[in-house]
Amino acid sequence: MSDFLRAKRGERGSLRKLLSGGETIVAPGAYDALTARLVEQAGFPAVYMTGFGTAASLLGRPDVGLLTMSQMVDNARRIARAVDLPVIADADTGYGNPLNVIHTVQEYERAGVSAIHIEDQITPKKCGHMENKQVISGAEMCEKIHAATEARSSAEFLIIARTDARAVEGLESALRRARAYREAGADILFVEAPQSEVEVAEIARAFPDVPLLFNWAEGGKTPPMPLERLKELGYRIVIFPIGALLMATQAVRKLLAEIREHGSPMRMAPEWISFQEFNEMIGLGEIRELEKRFSTKSGS
Repeated sequence: MSDFLRAKRGERGSLRKLLSGGETIVAPGAYDALTARLVEQAGFPAVYMTGFGTAASLLGRPDVGLLTMSQMVDNARRIARAVDLPVIADADTGYGNPLNVIHTVQEYERAGVSAIHIEDQITPKKCGHMENKQVISGAEMCEKIHAATEARSSAEFLIIARTDARAVEGLESALRRARAYREAGADILFVEAPQSEVEVAEIARAFPDVPLLFNWAEGGKTPPMPLERLKELGYRIVIFPIGALLMATQAVRKLLAEIREHGSPMRMAPEWISFQEFNEMIGLGEIRELEKRFSTKSGS
């Protein structure tokens, strides 16, 4: 079946099935449908919809809670429609109280994503690697997690509980919160922004039998760690949220500087993908085949 038709039917791999295997799931970040397709074509098993990158690409602004739930879901839907991979999506704080979380879960699930993470920051939130974050009570977050698990229509849709308490209350508090969120029904735990390799290991030791997500935040507060070490520690999902965004930004800056200085981008032509190759990469050949298949036959 055509990839174009299959994506429209919403057929994709199962994140739960991937978790049941022995491999660590590496999910690079995508901020739009194009970057999601690139992740898929590179051979990764899952894609991560970055909230930081969504805010940057849609608004040209930082990740400080400016996007609405509808805007985030719309981007998640476009990404999910573009690929056959499981999509893990940022759902910020769930966009309100437990009733709002129910609506959020239903909308993301309808959008075709496989999992969302909800964090325990106040609204409006901030990127997990920025300063001056604030968190709600653990009890309030547990209610949100419970509501999220009740709202999903399928157990294949996974709920990831993220705590940002490390920066506000310290690591021990973050671990206590994570335990409570697991008891409230979270499928996966995400302790955001540990500040040393020792803390990364301590988180893993605290949850030996729970799927853990590690945020390999490029340039963030968590030190870069080899993927093999994260696998040894038992992290089941590793996301690389903004590397594609940062690289794309640098490349576009370079191109624009070239045009401004030299009046043309042609000196950079050997560095970019050709027009023809780009069209093939995004499926023009497939579209042409579908046009032939569904075109009206002459004389009919």
